[in-house]
Amino acid sequence: MAKPNKKGPTKTVDIYCAKCKAPLYKYRKGGKGALVKCFKERIVTDFTAQEGTCPGCGTVFARDTLIRGTPAYKIIGGKVWVK
Repeated sequence: MAKPNKKGPTKTVDIYCAKCKAPLYKYRKGGKGALVKCFKERIVTDFTAQEGTCPGCGTVFARDTLIRGTPAYKIIGGKVWVK
């Protein structure tokens, strides 16, 4: 399969915890669909201390995985919201 575009999209979105509203990532997202995965190379700003865990309430919102051979976070449904 093809790898994700290296340059990536220019539009950034803010990702927040759905439980405590703490900021998690500033991410370069492409497309109009729901946020299902976050490629690590597209994360502009990371506010988390542990991978996939909210710094405010400690909720696990993502799992570390490989998607198309590229490191990414698989987002658990309903745990984050995007602005």
